[in-house]
Amino acid sequence: MPPIRRRALLTALGSGLVLPSALLAGPSVFAADKVKRDKRPVALLLPLSGPRAALGLSMRQAVLLADSGPEITAYDTGGTAEGAALAARNALKAKAAMILGPVTAEELNAVTAEVARRVPVIAFTNNAVARGPGSFVFGITPAQVTSAVLRYARSRGVRSVVVVDDGSPWSVAAALAAGKMQSEVGLDVRSLTVVEGQPLPAAGDAPDAVLLPGSSETVLSAARNLKGTGVQLLGTVQALDHRPAALETLDGAWIASPDPATFGKFAAEFRSRHGGTPGALSALAYDAGGVVKALRAKGALDEAALLAETSYPCITGNARFRSDGSVARELAILVAGAQGYEPVAVSLGA
Repeated sequence: MPPIRRRALLTALGSGLVLPSALLAGPSVFAADKVKRDKRPVALLLPLSGPRAALGLSMRQAVLLADSGPEITAYDTGGTAEGAALAARNALKAKAAMILGPVTAEELNAVTAEVARRVPVIAFTNNAVARGPGSFVFGITPAQVTSAVLRYARSRGVRSVVVVDDGSPWSVAAALAAGKMQSEVGLDVRSLTVVEGQPLPAAGDAPDAVLLPGSSETVLSAARNLKGTGVQLLGTVQALDHRPAALETLDGAWIASPDPATFGKFAAEFRSRHGGTPGALSALAYDAGGVVKALRAKGALDEAALLAETSYPCITGNARFRSDGSVARELAILVAGAQGYEPVAVSLGA
């Protein structure tokens, strides 16, 4: 008979079930269920000097807020590819079992080449193209939020979508992701390129919904033209804008984003410990620290253990790591209104 785990035992007792006395004999019965905590060091690669030093410090504080054990060591990348490669080299010399960071795609490329899959790398960039063997893109990507909001829209009966592309890297990536989803979720997707200072191009037949990946003035102008047409507005985390004029324009829009309430709790804890206001990258760092803490408890800081877990609780949306270096993330669906953004559902991002 397999060992009964403590949670199962407590559940059984709480339900009034009576277990055989042999199973209640003493703590030795559950000895095989104990897992030895993995205490190997974990390296944290951040820009602790240079123009982004303040960001690096905030991210380091966030990681230690999630896992304050002495086994996490920070290495300064200086915010450059060369500095990141050197930091990774030093981390490997110190026998790091896992690397958190770096921040940018350029740094990640250098680190991936240096590490050569000897240990897993959880990077904070949102550039999906930068992932390589043994490295994972942990940042919130355009594909994740685009996938989440389009899946939700399809569940609500939307069949055709026009993506407003303002030429920014985020919008271009979102439009590309939307196009790839056409056959997957059964949507007709068209892309409409808008240029600041030029008249809006004709959109053709009216779609069921318009996706606004960003919040540039050009995009907001397109949104204003849709007021009163009955076309549903869709947005991504980049479209979040708390200015009264923007909230009025986006009123009723469905937007995919990490849950603001969950982020608010993290931000409050961060402020009480360190002061200041953490940003999205600090939230990612906190989540990465939580991943490490979970893996330590399971006794295995390695790629196999990282991939085995189906859902890591995260401020930025519960995450699952994939073998191709991508991360699936559950995101909140928010509805914009005069007072802000209200969560109404959860949707899985690519």
